[in-house]
Amino acid sequence: MVIIRLARGGAKNRPFFNMVVANSRNARDGRFIERIGFYNPRATGKEEALRIHLDRVIYWQSKGAQLSATATRLIKQFNRNNEVNQNS
Repeated sequence: MVIIRLARGGAKNRPFFNMVVANSRNARDGRFIERIGFYNPRATGKEEALRIHLDRVIYWQSKGAQLSATATRLIKQFNRNNEVNQNS
């Protein structure tokens, strides 16, 4: 099964996550099909904390990919932030 989830990167105590499309049997930080965004929980100031290519998320969901719980939460957060920015 294909799943959209987070793969951890970064140094110890400085996490950085790539949102990836991967086979569910592969390791969390292992082989993936495509990188479709990133999440930086330690972003401060003007640094970009979250970027997701929504067109690729929609594409992979149309092919049957499932979202992890965290990926679902981050996509909702990204959509809310984009709505606020467009209305301003």
